Amino acid sequence: MGMKFRYARHTNNLALIEKFYTEIIGLKKLGEFENHSNYNGIFLGKPENNWHLEFTESNEPAIHTPDEDDLIVFYLDSQDEIDRMLKNARQLNAPIVKPKNPYWQNHGTELRDPDNYGVILTIQ
Repeated sequence: MGMKFRYARHTNNLALIEKFYTEIIGLKKLGEFENHSNYNGIFLGKPENNWHLEFTESNEPAIHTPDEDDLIVFYLDSQDEIDRMLKNARQLNAPIVKPKNPYWQNHGTELRDPDNYGVILTIQ
């Protein structure tokens, strides 16, 4: 069995995070849970892939201090995919920012998710 990957992050904005990653990035909700040891959460990804993102919320607030180099990078197949995501981002008022890293300035586009983490869109 190959390696599987899960990125997990606590949030104060579970509904907004879900909307960002499903309606802009195009991920699917693969699962969810409620009141599991006082945590609620969702799993987002693509059913055919062996990775997913997990976001949780609880009574304890998330305390984030993301900097401009804390990024999730999505490698896409075409500029059309990126353009569709950027159109959705504009419609949902998701910030589109200039990446700090010169490589991503030349090879990607950066969005900010509701927790103010950078999300890079680039072509494979």
